[in-house]
Amino acid sequence: MSKDKNWIEEILTGKGWHERPQPGSRGGGARRPPPQITPGQSRMLAGGAAVAVLLWGVLSCFYTVQPEEQAVVKRFGSVIGITDPGLHFRLPFGIDTVQKVATARVLKQEFGFRTADGTNDGRTRFTDRNFPEESLMLTGDLNIIQVEWVVQYRIRDPIQYLYGMREPTRTLRDLSESVMRRVVGNRIGSEVLTVGRVEIANNARDEIQAAMDSYENGIQIITVELQDVVPPPRVQPAFNEVNEARQELERMVNEANKQANQAIPRAQGEANRLIAEAEGYATERVNRALGETARFDAVLAEYRSVPEVTRSRLFLETMNETLPRIGSVIVVQDGQVPPLPLLNLRDAQPTRAGGGE
Repeated sequence: MSKDKNWIEEILTGKGWHERPQPGSRGGGARRPPPQITPGQSRMLAGGAAVAVLLWGVLSCFYTVQPEEQAVVKRFGSVIGITDPGLHFRLPFGIDTVQKVATARVLKQEFGFRTADGTNDGRTRFTDRNFPEESLMLTGDLNIIQVEWVVQYRIRDPIQYLYGMREPTRTLRDLSESVMRRVVGNRIGSEVLTVGRVEIANNARDEIQAAMDSYENGIQIITVELQDVVPPPRVQPAFNEVNEARQELERMVNEANKQANQAIPRAQGEANRLIAEAEGYATERVNRALGETARFDAVLAEYRSVPEVTRSRLFLETMNETLPRIGSVIVVQDGQVPPLPLLNLRDAQPTRAGGGE
């Protein structure tokens, strides 16, 4: 029993029978035969192996899918389904294998620049290296510009993404670069630099998505954004002068529009005021004429019924309105030298406020 214990200790400590003294060596002694494994030791080893296999089977029966992922389950290499986030069961011992794909995560591909890794201050930093093979493009008017853009996408179908194409990400990059070069090449340089950026991004997104659908690689394009569109460094001063001139033109046009917007409403308001006054005057004259006509018709009707009375009343009314405005009346008799004041109507008028006697 002591020999068995020594043999077990030698196995645990890494000392085997080959490290023992051989016959004729300084240690002396005859070579001992290798120890024999007893039935009890065999049962212990078998039990340990069984426990290890059982533990491995239990641990390999379950797997966890993260909230932003989906898992593709394969059995003997054949896809049997897709599992959603959570804890799931599978057949152990490698019968079922799982490949996890981040389907809810928004991924991106950068062209013409690269975002630097390892920024701990929360700011986005970019590498100093340039990628002219990606960013330099030829426009429709044979000008060279530098375009930097980002393609944001997500994995819509994990099975198509994993098995529909060998390198879907590389295909996305090559296709995005090709589409962007073609879209930029169909426009003049001034449009690409100024007003055509949004339309270029939208057209590129639609064409890239159509190509991804035809390839059936499970990629959905979310957006294409132009980060920086500038001329090459050698011609950038000339482009800056052109942009400054264009901005000055736009400023002057805006000022002219501002003055026009101020002057035109003012003139329209003045014209409307004059028209309203003319219309009011015309209405007043027409109404007054209609009133005079109605009064004349009424007087004519009364005159036809009683002409003497009407004639006397009209004479008295006319004298009542006329005499206060004529002043003094001088009656001159034949044969009399000084004039005779017959009717001193001016003195009979009431004195005005602030006047004399």
